[in-house]
Amino acid sequence: MDLLNLTQQRYTTKAYDPNKKIPQDQIDLLLEVLRLAPSSINIQPWHFIVAQSTEAKQRIAQCMTGKYAYNAPKVLDSSHTIVLCTRTDVTEEYLEHLVTQDDVAGRFKDEATKQAQRETRAGYIDYYRNEKGNIQHWMETQTFIALGELLLAAPILGIDATPIGGFDDAAVNQEFDLMNQGFHSSVVLTLGYRSEKDFNAQLPKSRLSKEELFTIL
Repeated sequence: MDLLNLTQQRYTTKAYDPNKKIPQDQIDLLLEVLRLAPSSINIQPWHFIVAQSTEAKQRIAQCMTGKYAYNAPKVLDSSHTIVLCTRTDVTEEYLEHLVTQDDVAGRFKDEATKQAQRETRAGYIDYYRNEKGNIQHWMETQTFIALGELLLAAPILGIDATPIGGFDDAAVNQEFDLMNQGFHSSVVLTLGYRSEKDFNAQLPKSRLSKEELFTIL
């Protein structure tokens, strides 16, 4: 795999072919990529709503009206659409749930190691909640790491993708009762195969220069 060539060729798809569907084994692979995505202190503050049926995609598209209406066809014509959601808070119960999962996975050599992990996570949460005062923002940045993983994995499989921030997040939260489950919608991602009508497929990629972006010390 030529990673540089892959990143040069991928782009944000603007129109999908509604007749082309992603094979289930490839969807399963992409969902596993999401599940395995890294996060700070392995906090995994996310939940993913995977819309594959027409009805499910319609529920998301109806939250793209008015100034967001141009994004609705991407959802409706996609093979699959994923709503990436982020926790609204981190409870002690959730932190203990993570420790239990770590224990089941065999990550602790003894009780002291387990307690050290417990205290490390609690320290991070206290810092972002009480000192920085932006725990919600911190958790959402982790969710966008997962988004980045998927945006890289999809073109490896020849699948097109579109990250979408233009949607009524409050409407999505209400449609899927997210707030009552302790989550809110952060970003939407459509997956599928480009249409011949996709104007963006033929446009050159535009990025700032290396000189402007990098400071090499």
